[in-house]
Amino acid sequence: MGRPGGDARRRRWRRTAPLGAALAALALLLTLLGALSGGPRTARDGDRPHGTPAAPAGRPGPNVGWGFTHTRYSAGQGSPAATARVTRLLGRDGGLPQNQHIMGWGADNPEPVRGRYDFGALDRRIGLVRASGGTPVITLCCAPDWMKGAAAGAGRTDWSRAALESAPLPGHYQDFADLAATVARRYPDVRHFIVWNEFKGFWNDAGSRWDYEGYTRMYNLVYKALKNVGQDIMVGGPYLVMDSVGAHDPNASTALRGPWGAMDQRVLDAFAYWNTHRAGADFTVVDGSSYTRDDALLPDEFAATAKFTAVGAWVRRRTRDLPLWWAEYYVEPGDGDGERTGWSEPHRVAVQATGMIAMVRGGAGSGFYWNPEERTGPCPGCLWTPADTSGGGRELPLYGLLSRFARAFPPGTRYATVSVPPDDAPHVRVLATRSTVLVVNTLARRISARVDGRRFEMGAYEVKWLDR
Repeated sequence: MGRPGGDARRRRWRRTAPLGAALAALALLLTLLGALSGGPRTARDGDRPHGTPAAPAGRPGPNVGWGFTHTRYSAGQGSPAATARVTRLLGRDGGLPQNQHIMGWGADNPEPVRGRYDFGALDRRIGLVRASGGTPVITLCCAPDWMKGAAAGAGRTDWSRAALESAPLPGHYQDFADLAATVARRYPDVRHFIVWNEFKGFWNDAGSRWDYEGYTRMYNLVYKALKNVGQDIMVGGPYLVMDSVGAHDPNASTALRGPWGAMDQRVLDAFAYWNTHRAGADFTVVDGSSYTRDDALLPDEFAATAKFTAVGAWVRRRTRDLPLWWAEYYVEPGDGDGERTGWSEPHRVAVQATGMIAMVRGGAGSGFYWNPEERTGPCPGCLWTPADTSGGGRELPLYGLLSRFARAFPPGTRYATVSVPPDDAPHVRVLATRSTVLVVNTLARRISARVDGRRFEMGAYEVKWLDR
């Protein structure tokens, strides 16, 4: 999910005239020296704490609440004025949880040569989280090239999607666990770590199934390495894509299905293996979309979000109510390029709100919106306008939804039931506490609804907040 290849750093190739054998030989020599030394940007003391870590506010809990994931282009890149504007925006809301990967999605190769580190880009991202008062979360993905059998060396990283999404070789699982421990020591204020992303590289072609044995072996090594750094560090997995298919698909589950489709049984098998053989977990992480693998919204875009509730309840039963996170969640199918531009912003916000309500009803206490910030121009579905100009970094409607949802429904929220007449129930989605009610109009027209004893008008796809 999240178009990882599109967000990975891209190489730019250009044609140049040959400059002679001497320069070619010099370039080759410099490349070899860089590969051996790690290059001028790397350092050996990668585990030295960076900057001024925020003082922990007591022992961390397993849930962090509702936030977002930084992607390739984020607020730390672009105009200083725009970056400052986003930092103030995030700080205004008390600091949203913010997730960052260690390689790709805005971060460089953290260990281009064994034992030599380049955390410059990751330092800047964690610095942004700190400056905005957010709760930092790190996703331990992806792995340096040399752990995947490719060449080592600063400046030699293969940023193609195929390379980025390769898993470490089994012989390097411990090396990856050691890197995870180095990251944890460098950022001692990061107390929540997600192990890997969507089982990338762990597909077994021969068996047409997930290599859940390999992932679980790596997960367990990472879990133990992080706990050796600090027993209060919170660790979660498996970050599986909870793919659903049509009811007649050969891989359709007979046990977990609904009007939204059926779960791919191979995903459930992978989850079951991890859950049985994990060394431990402080929270469970999944991701997925409300639509099926072939982009079908069953029976429609709002009703399809019931998948989040069904999957969440299934996961919670099998983990004995371990806290549940959605690392990514999608309600709008993309086009051939992965772009999600087909809906109006009110439509998009309404379906997103419905999806978040469905995740809560399935038992989720934390979730991360995959922020698809563009470098410039229009940005459908983004949280703020692109930071490429001094006028950028301004709040967009989805940020308003996310930040209000995070404030209204923090970890530990006790939810309440409110009355909705049978005639209105099919057209609205509701989530409430003793003090707040969130109401979503699922129709593309104006309605009159009665919720919690009050009747009011709602515009097409309106999202309304009520005080109780």
